[in-house]
Amino acid sequence: MFDTENRTILPLASSAGCSCCAPSGDAPQAQAAVAYSDGGAAAQRTFAVEGLTCGHCVQTVEEAVSALAGVESATVDLVPGGRSGLTVAGSATDAAIRQAVTSAGYSPASN
Repeated sequence: MFDTENRTILPLASSAGCSCCAPSGDAPQAQAAVAYSDGGAAAQRTFAVEGLTCGHCVQTVEEAVSALAGVESATVDLVPGGRSGLTVAGSATDAAIRQAVTSAGYSPASN
């Protein structure tokens, strides 16, 4: 679904303004959907997220989700201007993951 082999290294800040760096009220709202994968020992879910525009957005979301109890890994595959993929492995609930994304300043869509 998301190609993690061809990641682009992006700066941690965007001069154009983004969801995490823009002044309050100016940030685009992120949307997310979730897909499940049964491969591997840990439950792994992939959330499609719109609105991430820079490396700082990625870092903010990854740190917020990684801090949850039960999360073994959280990785964002950034697609600027498109649908980025947040892949989470571990036993944390979808609700907890959505809350962490919301706390990071993004608005995940309900399924």
